[in-house]
Amino acid sequence: MADDERDLDWPGCFNARDLGGLRTTSGGVLRRGAVVRSAAPDSLTAQGWSALRAHGVRTIIDLRNEDEREASAAPAPAGLTRLSLPLDDLGTTEFRSGWQAPELGTPLYYRPFLDRFPHLIGRVLGAIATAAPGGVLVHCAVGRDRTGLVMLVLQTFLGVTPADIAADYTRSAVRLRPSFASRGEPDPGPMLAEFLAGRGTTAEELIGTALDGIDVEKYLVDSGLGVEHIAALRARFGFV
Repeated sequence: MADDERDLDWPGCFNARDLGGLRTTSGGVLRRGAVVRSAAPDSLTAQGWSALRAHGVRTIIDLRNEDEREASAAPAPAGLTRLSLPLDDLGTTEFRSGWQAPELGTPLYYRPFLDRFPHLIGRVLGAIATAAPGGVLVHCAVGRDRTGLVMLVLQTFLGVTPADIAADYTRSAVRLRPSFASRGEPDPGPMLAEFLAGRGTTAEELIGTALDGIDVEKYLVDSGLGVEHIAALRARFGFV
């Protein structure tokens, strides 16, 4: 499925797209409606919330810290479970202080984070596995960096092709342009690409190597997931 076919246009929410349609190395395709990724839904309009619910989302996982959250522009509909599972909890303060701001807007920090904080990744994927029936929305602030890290692990676990994983990550650069424009902010995409080029790499290359040498299923089990979580993750996407 083409990237633009996975895009979701929910008024007030940027960078939203369904994982359904991504291909696996075994020839399978991820089921539509299982998991959606996006920027923060705080600015969703009433129409946007209706579209989210009509898409089947019933659980929302917020990867942000509490002080990043804003009041919703419109009331969220009833019947949504909202979980706060920050990736930037107090235990990561020292880790993040050692990185420059541009680095935290790229996959440069992904592998060191994965090595140091497997429990934070595990609890998010565990929440996806145990979510009530219906779709799960995973988001951070802009839906690129923290969300991208979770999606990298999830998609690799599901066997998504490396090309589709890289394309899904880089799709955010396109999908976020209207968000920055709406706030009168410059698009950081070209600056981040130039920053990575100065390091002799690209986002695609970093995404492709971030999990080198890691058995993702073992990584998740070691992070605290049980065999029932592993099975539930696969079943959510239509795999057994």
